Amino acid sequence: MTAPGDRLQDAARQAALALPGVSHGYPFTPGLDVYKVAGKVFLIVTDDPDDQIITVKCEPEHARALERGHASITPGRYLDKRHWISLGPGPGITERLITDAVEDSYDLVTERLPRRDRPSAR
Repeated sequence: MTAPGDRLQDAARQAALALPGVSHGYPFTPGLDVYKVAGKVFLIVTDDPDDQIITVKCEPEHARALERGHASITPGRYLDKRHWISLGPGPGITERLITDAVEDSYDLVTERLPRRDRPSAR
């Protein structure tokens, strides 16, 4: 079942904070809640109630498939549009899809970290 934007954003925040080594804050602007692992961004949540989206890192091929399958998934706002996607409320956008996207983004970022910087296994 499709979830409203505020529930999707809450699901993204909860999924991110459940992962090891995650920090968050507002380094860019007060309206963007940024989640990082080892100093690398993997999730951005907008605080604008009129634009309830999250932005996550995604493999380019998977990103294009998600965009084709969901009208409310678009190339990433704020970042490289090839490697990032933004997800907003809409048909087929579920809390499970959001949680999976956040966890996949985290995994993509941690896989590219030097071993010494990777958090403990989840």
